[in-house]
Amino acid sequence: MNFNGIIIGAAVFLSIGICHPLVIKMEYLWGRRSWWVWLVAGLAFSGLSLFVKNTILSIIIGGFAFCCFWGIHEMFLQEKRVLRGWFPENPRRHDYYVSRRKEMEGKR
Repeated sequence: MNFNGIIIGAAVFLSIGICHPLVIKMEYLWGRRSWWVWLVAGLAFSGLSLFVKNTILSIIIGGFAFCCFWGIHEMFLQEKRVLRGWFPENPRRHDYYVSRRKEMEGKR
């Protein structure tokens, strides 16, 4: 039996499970301007996956890299979810959210 597919699938599933709550927490603490953290992490893990000799581990690290790249997209979507009231906003950044809501209303 070959368990490689199951191992890789489970690792990518775990990566998604780790990244999604991190996106929510980072948007809450720092807002969408922290998207660059996901870019740096994605680039770092992409580079690392090129130098790992174990094929399965390289694939897992590459999968995590692309979960980080997807985190950039999710960061911007998370801000929209907060603006819609689907997630709580950080009270320390309330003025920012008010101004963003006014911008969104002006574009309609």
